[in-house]
Amino acid sequence: MTTEPVTSAPVAFLKGHGTENDFVIVPDPDNAVDLPADVVARLCDRRAGIGGDGVLHVVRSAAHPEARDMAGEAEWFMDYRNADGSVAEMCGNGVRVFARYLQHAGHTTEGDVAVATRGGVKRVHLAKNGDVTVSMGRARLPEDGVTVTVGDRSWPARNVNMGNPHAVAFVEDLDHAGDLFTEPPYSPARVYPDGVNIEFVADRGPRHVAMRVHERGAAETRSCGTGACAVAVAAARRDGADPAATGTPVTYTVDVLGGTLVITERPDGEIEMTGPAVIVAEGRIDPAWLTSARA
Repeated sequence: MTTEPVTSAPVAFLKGHGTENDFVIVPDPDNAVDLPADVVARLCDRRAGIGGDGVLHVVRSAAHPEARDMAGEAEWFMDYRNADGSVAEMCGNGVRVFARYLQHAGHTTEGDVAVATRGGVKRVHLAKNGDVTVSMGRARLPEDGVTVTVGDRSWPARNVNMGNPHAVAFVEDLDHAGDLFTEPPYSPARVYPDGVNIEFVADRGPRHVAMRVHERGAAETRSCGTGACAVAVAAARRDGADPAATGTPVTYTVDVLGGTLVITERPDGEIEMTGPAVIVAEGRIDPAWLTSARA
């Protein structure tokens, strides 16, 4: 990747969202656009930039050093960045929007497409009704958990890894999570040396929950796809359901602030997430602004 500012021509971008988890999409097949953390943070700034919970940098796998070994399975790599510019392993809503962009740009059609991510290759299905289903891989359930605290309340949180780390706390009322502008404290901190996404979950009915989330590097977001998967797995285990043991898939409906996701865990451990993905706008980034953002 070049380290020189791209100033000779405007840089294309699109804006999209999945259950209101919104992203700035930067198409860059040849991996030629420099996106250091400060530029990503400016792009995601809702007042001084375009605004978003993160950046979807669209690169051909063969052109990116972190994805070349996946190029045989997936032509396109989702180089995902959090709103603060930090690099993230995966983003479930982001993968759905990424696949919708590939369809929008004519790189794929309805049906199946593979997307390379830092969390591995994800299989995505674009349905005729507009829904997008992502095979999110298997959840890992490390034994070490944490205690999450907000004000004078504390809860045990289940450790679930979906290619990125999650701490899932079940609460009586989602308001107990507070404002989520800052990361709720948790202990012991050693369990998540690189930070964590924290989900607060309340029951809404049989196999139906609602959640709020503080996403690592982005504060509270309207939705978190990997978080919804982590929540469904944690809720299933809490409820005594384990598809690997029973041979029967388990499906949970997960309400997020921006809509609803449907999560199914299959007996082989594979987790599928279904929800909407929308492209809402496209345009050009002023090269002068992009240069100033690097200053």
